[in-house]
Amino acid sequence: MADATTAQMIRTILSDREPRELPSEGKRAAGVLVLCSSRGGYDSLILTKRTNKVEHHKGEISFPGGAKDLGDPDIIATALRETHEEIGIVPNDIEVLGFLNQDSTRTGYLISPVVGNLTGTSKFRASPYEVDTILEIPISHLLDPKYTQYEESVMQGDLISYNAYWYGTDLIWGATARILTEFINLTAHCFVNNSVS
Repeated sequence: MADATTAQMIRTILSDREPRELPSEGKRAAGVLVLCSSRGGYDSLILTKRTNKVEHHKGEISFPGGAKDLGDPDIIATALRETHEEIGIVPNDIEVLGFLNQDSTRTGYLISPVVGNLTGTSKFRASPYEVDTILEIPISHLLDPKYTQYEESVMQGDLISYNAYWYGTDLIWGATARILTEFINLTAHCFVNNSVS
């Protein structure tokens, strides 16, 4: 988990702002979890590399998450359920800190990013169908300019600027990169011990 002070700082930052909402018409609601962790002894975010078996975004790096089911009471429940299904972390081991701006994908999903902190001891367990690899990407890596490249995209008629991120030979791009960029821009100063890259 991020330490209690860092988690509280992130919670305060997210509670002091109103996340952007996008028009939902023609889009399927989805929730993803931006999960903070320090299990490896350094501050990191938990992402996944998707398998080539999934219908959409084959082989891409993404946050745990997926489409909202009828049984999900809200988008937080969606993000927590999907995280459990994809990487094995139970909802009780995650402290929800807030929300980021909604984003959308070229495949028709309206994404609500939920920010969480990994507080419990559940073991990672990758879904064999959906997840090729579970990634603990150091915050310091994402903050290092040598691993970023500048991207632009049009969203709801507005030109959006964001960073895409290299992790090994994979480029984190699109909605995942836009969500990462917003999280980093808002919270980078909260992470003071980022010595691993």
